[in-house]
Amino acid sequence: MTSSTAETSDVRRGSDFAVLSKRIAAAGLFARRPGYYTVRVGILAALYGGGLAAFVALGDTWWQLLLAAFFAVVFAQVALVAHDVAHRQVFRTRRASTAVGLVVGNLAIGLSYGWWMDKHTRHHAHPNHEERDPDVAPDILVWSREQAEEATGVPRAIGRWQALLFFPLLTLEGFNLHVASVRALANRRLKHRVLEATLLAVHVAAYLGALLLVLSPLKALVFLLVHQALWGVYMGSAFAPGHKGMPTLKEGESLDFLRRQVLTTRNVRGGIVVDNVMGGLNYQIEHHLFPSLPMPHLRQAQPIVRDYCAEIGVPYHETGLLESWREALGHLHRVGEPIRG
Repeated sequence: MTSSTAETSDVRRGSDFAVLSKRIAAAGLFARRPGYYTVRVGILAALYGGGLAAFVALGDTWWQLLLAAFFAVVFAQVALVAHDVAHRQVFRTRRASTAVGLVVGNLAIGLSYGWWMDKHTRHHAHPNHEERDPDVAPDILVWSREQAEEATGVPRAIGRWQALLFFPLLTLEGFNLHVASVRALANRRLKHRVLEATLLAVHVAAYLGALLLVLSPLKALVFLLVHQALWGVYMGSAFAPGHKGMPTLKEGESLDFLRRQVLTTRNVRGGIVVDNVMGGLNYQIEHHLFPSLPMPHLRQAQPIVRDYCAEIGVPYHETGLLESWREALGHLHRVGEPIRG
């Protein structure tokens, strides 16, 4: 029996995803990359520490706003590391992943690791599902014409011009992440609730204390606003292109795992620069199929996944960064039409 015949037989007995998973495993891509993550975390730690030293050295000056932008990038990159840790790309065990996740999430950037992990896990299980994916809930924006037709309150008011307002709204995302993290502490089901609360409190006290000790009240306020706004824009720009503007699913629509992940997801081309700026999230299809795949292996997995999708007739959508935003914003504009009408 040839290899091709054997794989065809496997599809009949199992699933399309099982065959693809075997190909990824045969390429050795599930192996951990401790050296890569040691270097990546080391660079981030050096940048974070160097930024703090520069902040103290500069003192009370408006030049600090350059550091506000710098820390927006650093916070986003730390969040991307926390994302990889949560998916066990770095450590095999839950215990080690949780310990490091709490440090880089709660302590370093003021983001609840437990809250975010729960939300992101639900997103991965049901990407772009209008009832089950928290990332497409119509809290502020609407993601389908059906949501637009039923919208009331804030989503209805914003939905008219949501494509134009999308990037301005991202300037609030950093603040939203902090608020959601604090609100999550009221949930008794949140694991390590006391530890998470303590680490978040330490972060807030150190962050605000440093601003008020070094800067005048006005400069401290402007620094905070610039830093959090740019961090929000960066976070939204890294996470949104993978799904926004792609098909959404509704209750009752059933797809197998491979098709559920691939058909609702978009890849973004751009080479090594985009790979690092987006933390590998530009390979969103491969990431959704294999969340524990280390970031540097996503580029190698892409041709295997793309070729296999072509082989079994599953559309594989990939575009450039600017085109991804054109598609996403165009979709937001179209689905808001019932409100404008």
